[in-house]
Amino acid sequence: MPINNRIAAFAEAMTAWRRDLHAHPELGFEEHRTAAIVAEKLASWGITVHTGLAKTGVVGTLKVGSSSRAVAIRADMDALPMREANDMPHRSRFEGKMHACGHDGHTAMLLGAARYLAETRNFDGTVHFIFQPAEEGGGGGRVMVEEGLFELFPADAVYGAHNDPTLPVGEMYVVAGPNSAASDRFVLHIDGRGGHAARPHMTIDPITIGAQIVLAWQTLVSRRVDPADSAVLSITQFHAGTAGNVIPETAFLNGTVRTLKPGTRDMLEAQMAAIARATAESQGAVARFEYTRGYPIVFNHPEVTERAAAAAAKLLGPSRVHREKPLTMGGEDFAYMAEKVPGCFVRFGQRGPDGTGGVPVHNPNYDFNDAILPIGASFWATLVEQELARS
Repeated sequence: MPINNRIAAFAEAMTAWRRDLHAHPELGFEEHRTAAIVAEKLASWGITVHTGLAKTGVVGTLKVGSSSRAVAIRADMDALPMREANDMPHRSRFEGKMHACGHDGHTAMLLGAARYLAETRNFDGTVHFIFQPAEEGGGGGRVMVEEGLFELFPADAVYGAHNDPTLPVGEMYVVAGPNSAASDRFVLHIDGRGGHAARPHMTIDPITIGAQIVLAWQTLVSRRVDPADSAVLSITQFHAGTAGNVIPETAFLNGTVRTLKPGTRDMLEAQMAAIARATAESQGAVARFEYTRGYPIVFNHPEVTERAAAAAAKLLGPSRVHREKPLTMGGEDFAYMAEKVPGCFVRFGQRGPDGTGGVPVHNPNYDFNDAILPIGASFWATLVEQELARS
């Protein structure tokens, strides 16, 4: 693997940055320390820094030469509200907060690329380094776009990346088309009539109504979604009652819907609402259904993806760049940026030969594999020098 020698020379520094961020995790829109570190490093390398977009977002801009071409690269900064189970020197110092998805590594990789590009300046054009808050459910990407990200920092293309514990170190996924699912949430309140468990005929039982709705909803995926399509409808909470001899007044259900096609998304939202209301009404209850659309589908623009694949092949060799991948039903708010500007979201393999880096994300034993820091930084550098090559 021809990792950039100059980047390899400061790989230890990138590891130190990453481990410091891991030890000090911050949740969405609270990344004040992280943002300050990012801004300070960018400024020290002579990169123009803009702060405050989406509260804690940071954008560094580096312009070289006279070309009007511009690319943007995005890394996420936030951690998850979960307890870390690892026992290592750089484990989280904050109980109930953890970098369990590798955003500490994503940030360190982009910082490494920024340092290299600021030192070498071997390109002609503008590169925007986007450090985004609140990817883990907060929609920080949406907020940055709404607050004028690409009006302030115009770009011809935007790129993002994530680590992949299922893929070996030194390999990448660069896949055109849909890459991550639309991720939505729903809440259902069922208002019935409570009473004594020995006299159910005098009640309107929200639990049995809720159970019927759950079963009916499950047939939507199996009978209303094209088998060649993919969708996930998961009820993750069902709460009702406080005593063993009381039929409750209300029931509460909560969950998530993941889809890969806009039409499937529309159908599931409409049919879930219709089933809930009709089922409840048929038994004298009232259903209050709320469906909240979250992250859109991540769609990799074909032409932009080809360019990313070319840069990856230069770095790793064509055989290590996978152009097909089973679709994932996870959500990713890079989607908002790729809706605004042609984009490509890639994945870096992080599973080492000894199993290091193979723990799934969102697991209390997860840790980012520092071996891929110079790979990621080298990829970003190769991509910028390719896309903004001097004529």
